[in-house]
Amino acid sequence: MPQLHLYVNEKTAEYIKKKAAARGMGVSGYLAELVKRDVATGWPEAYFEYVIGGWKGKPLERAAQGAPESRDELSCSS
Repeated sequence: MPQLHLYVNEKTAEYIKKKAAARGMGVSGYLAELVKRDVATGWPEAYFEYVIGGWKGKPLERAAQGAPESRDELSCSS
């Protein structure tokens, strides 16, 4: 697996360490997660199963929409 290196200032490094610790992760793993999330393409794994197909309630029904509302004509004056 390729290894990448980066440089940040002390304040940023401390912030990263705290964020990684809060997630119970090492700094390298935390940064790898951030990079993967930022450069990911496509839908997240199992997105459609958990989000789109995840509804467990009654079937959804769209109410009748009725006639479209009346609007004023747009006019262009130059």
